[in-house]
Amino acid sequence: MKNIVLILLSVFIWSCTPNENNSEITNIEPTLIAKGDLFGDGAEGIVQQNLVISEQTTWNNLITQMNSVNNVSNSFTETDINFSEYTIIAVFDEIKGNGGYSLDLNIISNSENIIVTILDLFSTGNTPDVITQPFYIVKIPNTNLPITFE
Repeated sequence: MKNIVLILLSVFIWSCTPNENNSEITNIEPTLIAKGDLFGDGAEGIVQQNLVISEQTTWNNLITQMNSVNNVSNSFTETDINFSEYTIIAVFDEIKGNGGYSLDLNIISNSENIIVTILDLFSTGNTPDVITQPFYIVKIPNTNLPITFE
């Protein structure tokens, strides 16, 4: 837990510091749509990836693929996205041999781009002996800036 706090603190300090171009860095507060695990032992066919989704067909296809083994979208905070106002960011980790893993995101912007920092977290508590694939899905207001992942 101490390591997680230190990581989050260092990300916060870094995100409040001007970059080398002295452009202003702003935290973006995303709206959480879903955070959890896929439990299909990889049968969903979703590889480790970072997605930027800006249209309905791709979003619907992702939901269908995520639901192909277990209905995970029933726990989403929303599935009807107004893509004229919002963009989806979906991050999928690699398939893990046991539970206890999770993802978190820190999203900032500067004058040149949106930067999504992915934090891969592990809890050393009671970890189930089940194959999981952590995911994290948020929406952010539309932007013309390119989105990069770290």
